[in-house]
Amino acid sequence: MNIAIAELVQSRVDNTDPIEYVLITPARNEEAFIGQTIESVVAQTVLPIKWVIVSDGSTDRTDDIVKEYTAKYKWIELVRMPERTERHFAGKVHAFNAGYERVQVLKYDIIGSLDADISFDPEYFEFLLGQFAKNDKLGVAGTPFREGTTQYDYRFSRKEHVSGACQLFRRECFESIGGYVPIKAGAIDLTAVVTARMKGWKTETFTEKFCMHHRQMGSAKANVVLATLKSGYGDYQMGVHPLWQLFRSAYQMTRKPLILGGSLLLTGYVWAMLKRSPRPVSVEFVKFRRKEQMQWLEAYYKNGFGLIGQRNK
Repeated sequence: MNIAIAELVQSRVDNTDPIEYVLITPARNEEAFIGQTIESVVAQTVLPIKWVIVSDGSTDRTDDIVKEYTAKYKWIELVRMPERTERHFAGKVHAFNAGYERVQVLKYDIIGSLDADISFDPEYFEFLLGQFAKNDKLGVAGTPFREGTTQYDYRFSRKEHVSGACQLFRRECFESIGGYVPIKAGAIDLTAVVTARMKGWKTETFTEKFCMHHRQMGSAKANVVLATLKSGYGDYQMGVHPLWQLFRSAYQMTRKPLILGGSLLLTGYVWAMLKRSPRPVSVEFVKFRRKEQMQWLEAYYKNGFGLIGQRNK
């Protein structure tokens, strides 16, 4: 255990009140993975004061698995949402909000959204809480996720973005952005993080640690093609600057599947642009994001693109 970080977590600047955190996990048919996630949380060196697991209409053994742990740990609570046939990302927000209602009356400093298919080491939350303790301006924090031995290298993604697999928010930050926006097409985590920066908060992915993502992404060729097209399409909808998209697509062309992936990404973006696809975010959001991306590109250019994947100091 890092003693310096532990002291920061256990005591604020005034050396009186500990940093408290709560977790919320929307879970839909996660019987294969949720046990690993729960075991990771109960093994933490710093435990949450409350963890609400929301079963989003699960039809498998998810509820039964969670109930085994609620019987042992009183700080874990299961909330059951009704079954639904329509599947979209907004459903995850509705499930999260059902859990959010259960913690609003509690006194806490940090609120976390935690996926039900990840695992991490025992000091994971202690480390992240320590980052909040060291920086009052930090609004959102998280770590990279790995699938097997693969971890994204942050080219054109940057450490300012925090993966939705595990996002921790300072309470004031989460309340200032109005929580998660229920966008059916997705990009819920992205919207929250960008909005936090719009509100003046710092957001950061800390690469010193990582979480393991156990649900592997679809590998069928047709699924990859469609997913990449949709990703490019969604980039336009979420306000990505055309020049940023061009560089991002060019980079993706150097990765497998060579040429094809980046081409599909750019095709999806251009397709959405030509259609003038409606955006689920505000004009202010788009302007802020594009300005930010151009500032990053300028910094890359001035440094001969040697800072790709690095934070601006």
